[in-house]
Amino acid sequence: MNEVELVKNTEICKNCKNIVVGKGNINSKILFVGEAPGKNEDEQGIPFVGAAGKNLDLLLKGANLDLTDIYITNILKCRPPKNRDPTIIEIEAHTPWLLKQIKEMRPEVICSLGNYATKFFLALGKVDKMKSQPGISKVHGKPKNIEIDGIKIKLIPLFHPAAIIYNRSLINEWKKDLEIIKSEIKY
Repeated sequence: MNEVELVKNTEICKNCKNIVVGKGNINSKILFVGEAPGKNEDEQGIPFVGAAGKNLDLLLKGANLDLTDIYITNILKCRPPKNRDPTIIEIEAHTPWLLKQIKEMRPEVICSLGNYATKFFLALGKVDKMKSQPGISKVHGKPKNIEIDGIKIKLIPLFHPAAIIYNRSLINEWKKDLEIIKSEIKY
């Protein structure tokens, strides 16, 4: 069974309006990865189009970046009902599609957005190990080399753009972290 079929067979996919794959420059050196689509993303079929997406656009603009410089996707390609946490089975079913995206893109840097995506990568995609990983406050902006399914990844965890909406003091941390990302990219 291929990645798309695994996703389509999950309960959350049966209840969503759209499968949300990603947006931006597929040839980018920078891949941003969030947790899952929200309500607006499910309705439009595009990631990060709601309030967090608008904030992400502003944050990127402040660093002289935009969708021509990055690609953005989520671990899950379908919205969990009522934005509930995804189940282990759902994450495991959606992970092969994310790994295929990473293998095809070959980004130089992957930026995990927020606690959930960061813990996913730090646990090397093993859902049962996510709870034991450090939170975003401790690891944001600190590059880490990891390997998942034979894929070598330079991970740079970032605060989620939604968190910055609620805690504006995180903007300065975000700006510093984006400079770290830029220093890791070979132009």
